[in-house]
Amino acid sequence: MHTIQKRKSFFGKLIIPALTSAVLAYFVLHAKTGQYGSEAKQAFSRQLAVRNAEYAELLAERDALERRVKAMKDGTLEKDMVDENARRALNVAREDEIVILR
Repeated sequence: MHTIQKRKSFFGKLIIPALTSAVLAYFVLHAKTGQYGSEAKQAFSRQLAVRNAEYAELLAERDALERRVKAMKDGTLEKDMVDENARRALNVAREDEIVILR
């Protein structure tokens, strides 16, 4: 009886570890630089800080506007506020006043 024996190659043992490391490297690369990776997380954190600062500015502006509206409500009308708004709406100034355009 004649048998054919095949000699096992050294490279045959490296195929599975090489494929495994390639797939692992692919996922590690995307975990770092992908759309939801660590670099994107840092960019989102910077963007969140900017948006929080804008939000704080808008809240301050809203509070200022609410104070102005509260000063114009019935029962608490201030003459200066009414005079200022009437002059602005009618585009009127007295002769002794200086007008500063913004």
